[in-house]
Amino acid sequence: MSNNITTVRQHLLDTLADLRNREQPMEVERARAVADVARVLVDSAKVEVDYLKVTNQGSSDFLTGEQAEAGTATSGLPPGITGIRRHTLR
Repeated sequence: MSNNITTVRQHLLDTLADLRNREQPMEVERARAVADVARVLVDSAKVEVDYLKVTNQGSSDFLTGEQAEAGTATSGLPPGITGIRRHTLR
């Protein structure tokens, strides 16, 4: 399992399901701890997005869920696309 935003979502959904389980519900304090950790992860992802916007960089491994190969600028692109040219106004 990779560690990315999809993993965070799945853990939160699993926690919700465990809380709703009438036979063996998860302890509320434990669910709060899971939610607090998830909140910190999401907040750090927001900071990462802001950084990427300000520095005009590509995508995040955490947000896309894909691990880019070292030194390749085209990882994560659809088949047939070899690169992206970004134009900016100065």
